[in-house]
Amino acid sequence: MKKATKKEVESIKALFVERYSDAVTELTYANAYELVIAVALSAQCTDKRVNLITPALFEAYPTPEALAEADIDEVKHLIQSCSFFNNKAINLIAMAKRVVEVYGGEIPLDEKELITLAGVGQKTAHVVLIEYTQANLMAVDTHVFRVSHRLGLSDDVSATATEATLVKKFKTNLHQLHQGLVLFGRYICTAKNPKCVSECFLSEFCKSKDGFKPR
Repeated sequence: MKKATKKEVESIKALFVERYSDAVTELTYANAYELVIAVALSAQCTDKRVNLITPALFEAYPTPEALAEADIDEVKHLIQSCSFFNNKAINLIAMAKRVVEVYGGEIPLDEKELITLAGVGQKTAHVVLIEYTQANLMAVDTHVFRVSHRLGLSDDVSATATEATLVKKFKTNLHQLHQGLVLFGRYICTAKNPKCVSECFLSEFCKSKDGFKPR
């Protein structure tokens, strides 16, 4: 597949920033603690599903202190409609315990500190920081990966490598570009039946019209 030229990359960036300048996550949260939980739950699970789960979870455990003392079976029950709920329940409690014991009950808004929390890898940390602090970071989920390849921005085979390529090519406005790539992939450049004709504002840059098969 052809790669986007430097000029095309600049045009794609400008169009994304213009269209998605104020875009934010579709996850519902009230503070950094709730955001970390929501993002952690969203792994292999839709934001829509997470938003159905979290109100009762946040009501039952409104603080890291409360979640740190939670009964594992009760947490599992509250998040059981989410994928991998057993592991996620274990990680949520362990995360809360570390936040209480090491960080005084406050979510650390630093990448190196965040990834020490159970269930929080680099992608989750980046998503939290992008959303909560507008950090100049990139995170690659299935939507970002698909869109990046279809637009010729990346031909990397892993999310981590794709992230590095996007950071190198875009350099700035990464938080807006991340949010934009996610929403564009979720609603326009979908895995099946993408809205190429009716809604796509980037069709002139698409490199995948001749049979790219999204992973």
